[in-house]
Amino acid sequence: MDDKVIITCALTGGMTVPAQSAAIPITVDQIVEEGVRAARAGAAVLHIHVREEATGRPVADVELFERVLTGLKERTDAVLQPTTGGGRGMTIEQRGAIVPRFRPEMATLNAGSFNFGLFPIAQRELDLQPWEIEYLEGTRDYIFKNTFADVAYLSKLMAAAGTQPEIEIYDVGHLFNLRQLLKDGIVSPPFNLQFVLGVLGANMFEPDQLIHLLRTAERLFGTSNFTWSAAGVGYPGQFQVAALSLTLGGNIRVGLEDNLRHRRDAMAKANSDLVDKAVHLAALFDRTPASPEEARSYLRLKGSIDTDF
Repeated sequence: MDDKVIITCALTGGMTVPAQSAAIPITVDQIVEEGVRAARAGAAVLHIHVREEATGRPVADVELFERVLTGLKERTDAVLQPTTGGGRGMTIEQRGAIVPRFRPEMATLNAGSFNFGLFPIAQRELDLQPWEIEYLEGTRDYIFKNTFADVAYLSKLMAAAGTQPEIEIYDVGHLFNLRQLLKDGIVSPPFNLQFVLGVLGANMFEPDQLIHLLRTAERLFGTSNFTWSAAGVGYPGQFQVAALSLTLGGNIRVGLEDNLRHRRDAMAKANSDLVDKAVHLAALFDRTPASPEEARSYLRLKGSIDTDF
């Protein structure tokens, strides 16, 4: 895989509000179309949230997930990675319901709790709906809850479903949480780690921070016991993180969930704009996008045939 890179595209997100950009897909049809275009552009993995179609509010509606997952599976061979992170106000049971219902190849697993601050967005000159203002301002007092009990609960669901967790690491303490979960027999290597940098309340993006996360993971688990990817939140962080990840030999995540700009002076018009830029960036490092099948092999996934959608 030295000459390949797995590109994940996070299509819509559970925290981003629609007023930030008209490009954010809201309806099932929009999310499916965005996923198909992102896969054609070079994304091997599609990271999936769903939204209430009338308002754009993030939800954990299993029926909406079914429509999105089924629609994408009919039109692309990309790895479909639904979230168990969800959004503000969702219970752990709601967040985890997609795992036993759909038995996906891969799903996200957050490794620890942290403050998740989006309230500065509410101060921008945006045409925000009342629910968006409340949602954003409410994050002043919001803890994204992922206790040891929560992680154990989701891990057991994934083990029973044959679903490979993509373990999201927002801060270095989450790696030490993972080590304890390993000691307790709740998780087992090899791990797929996704380092996420740039969320207010967790680890912000500085080159030293990503390197520290990577070296800590290597020290705790050994270089042969995990694969990794990195995601930067916001612009230019998304592509700064991607460039450093490529330099260090990792995989990358882009998409409208995390960043809305294609360039400093231009908003992205679609997720595929961000995937296109990631593909061009990877080429500067002599790396080409991995196919979905190559990603499945590298990430040790069971294959799309063994899912319930």
